[in-house]
Amino acid sequence: MSPSLNTNTPGPSKDEGAGVSPQNKTSWSSFLKSIASFNGDLSSMTAPPFILGTLSLTEFSAYWTQHPSVFVAPASEKEPAKRALLVLKWFLSTLKPSYSTRNDKYGSEKKPLNPFLGELFLGKWEDEAGTTELVSEQVSHHPPVTAYCIQNAKHGIKLEGYNGQKASFSRTIHIKQIGHSLLTITPPDDPSASAETYLITLPNIHIEGLIYGKPFVELNGCTYISSSTGYVAKIDYSGKGWVSGKKNSFTATLYPTGKEKDILYSVEGQWPESFTIREGTGKHGAVIDTYNARTAPITPLIVPSLDQQDPWEANKAWEKVITAITKGDMDTTNAEKSKIENAQREFRRREQAEGREWERKFFARGETAEEWWEVLVKGVPGERIESEKTGGVWRFDREKAMGARRPFHEGVLPTG
Repeated sequence: MSPSLNTNTPGPSKDEGAGVSPQNKTSWSSFLKSIASFNGDLSSMTAPPFILGTLSLTEFSAYWTQHPSVFVAPASEKEPAKRALLVLKWFLSTLKPSYSTRNDKYGSEKKPLNPFLGELFLGKWEDEAGTTELVSEQVSHHPPVTAYCIQNAKHGIKLEGYNGQKASFSRTIHIKQIGHSLLTITPPDDPSASAETYLITLPNIHIEGLIYGKPFVELNGCTYISSSTGYVAKIDYSGKGWVSGKKNSFTATLYPTGKEKDILYSVEGQWPESFTIREGTGKHGAVIDTYNARTAPITPLIVPSLDQQDPWEANKAWEKVITAITKGDMDTTNAEKSKIENAQREFRRREQAEGREWERKFFARGETAEEWWEVLVKGVPGERIESEKTGGVWRFDREKAMGARRPFHEGVLPTG
């Protein structure tokens, strides 16, 4: 098994904190002890500044579409089963960027910056797939929830969703992702055609390697993709495959809704590395496709330069914090973070006193899911709407989005 923090260990291992610089080892050890004794949601804890990353959680929405051509590919497939398979392939291609990118870049997982209510991250990809646009907004702070919408008008495909996270500790950090995504495909050459929908559930996470100071993400449990055309994909994650003995292993199957044993396609591999798609089940099925996550070309996300960004856009809002983290200046990091955090607390106090609510620019809140939910969720055991844990059910609001312009909150800054 991958290394994890064991609170029953009688004394410090000689390798404890091996991935932490000497000047930060005392702080790291104190952090581990505070996690082990903490009761409640770990997201409310303050992490040592030296393990902070330079990305905000609102930016993580971009990981859904680092490969736009894979994202739009289902829209061109005529057969529903193969279309569902291409949606599964796209989803699997998002796992490495979503859960392994920071480890590849920094040598270990970093704690992202916690977005403030109203924080925005806007961008687009331009390549052979056309223009794919991204909107990400922090729609709730208590509980923290990020909503996102990614769409490519040329191919008639849109992804929207929202997620919150609840972290707890038991030998290691466990993170339950609350929320879901919805992929919609509408044939661009036939506007009258019915939209095809796919409900996508989110994997649970645990953080390994804590005791060594080199944390990394593992996925566990299973997730589903349930389609309105009558197919379900089930993805099972294992920290170390019992057959392959490799970390980050997974298997996936695609089958007609309600007929889990009638497997049409199966997939096996390691999500940060590569996977193989076969007809039927087992290793004897014919190979119909492979995917290498290490070598797949990435289309860079285009975001406005800092001087063109609004103060409520993530890179601009966190600019001084990011600069300080990059320089290793922890005093300035703490000071600049506190300016934003204190101002946000004051905003919330003022709103409560005046009986009003913060204005979201791109998303609207509902309390219950739409009719399609009841249809698609039949293929997903145990899945339910937990609106009480996400401040509501969040959907992209096209009318709001059409009216959203810089400056988004004229005369008001995230720092007050």
